[in-house]
Amino acid sequence: MLFILGGGSKEDYAADANLVASLQEKLGEVYQVHYPFLPAEKTPDFGRKKQIGKQISLIKGKIVLVGHSLGASMLLKYLSETGIRKKIAGVFLIATPFWSGEEDWKQGFILHKDFADKLPKQVPLFFYHSKDDKEVPFEHLEQYAKCLPTATLRTISKGGHQFNNDLSLVAKDIESL
Repeated sequence: MLFILGGGSKEDYAADANLVASLQEKLGEVYQVHYPFLPAEKTPDFGRKKQIGKQISLIKGKIVLVGHSLGASMLLKYLSETGIRKKIAGVFLIATPFWSGEEDWKQGFILHKDFADKLPKQVPLFFYHSKDDKEVPFEHLEQYAKCLPTATLRTISKGGHQFNNDLSLVAKDIESL
């Protein structure tokens, strides 16, 4: 399993380490969560597409992809813009921003209009979003629902952007594959 962090600072990495620990605890030894630090590079996409590709290439066999916040949106960008030959068991995206706007700094994050058509077929896609997320508005989940009607959407009443560091719902969905 590969977990892609939200953000690119050491502080972001430390915050998401709590999510990784929760996921690993809930899943037990059956799954090994690979959680690399991906620093923000000085490219429009922070170097994420290249970094994600490298990390995916290091995993042997079937892969489960999990992303939080910026990491979740960049996993979608990578999967919709890059051919991937690995067998993907499922994609689990937590508090995923739906980037839009004309600002220069956002352009490396925005998905192509046809991104949904470019995602790997037959791969289960799950989205999780907390209604009280103060960092990524809940409405972003609604945007993904419009674009990806076959995706599974999970709404959390309370938990904020970090889901109170409890990814038991995500673990349950991973185990259901």
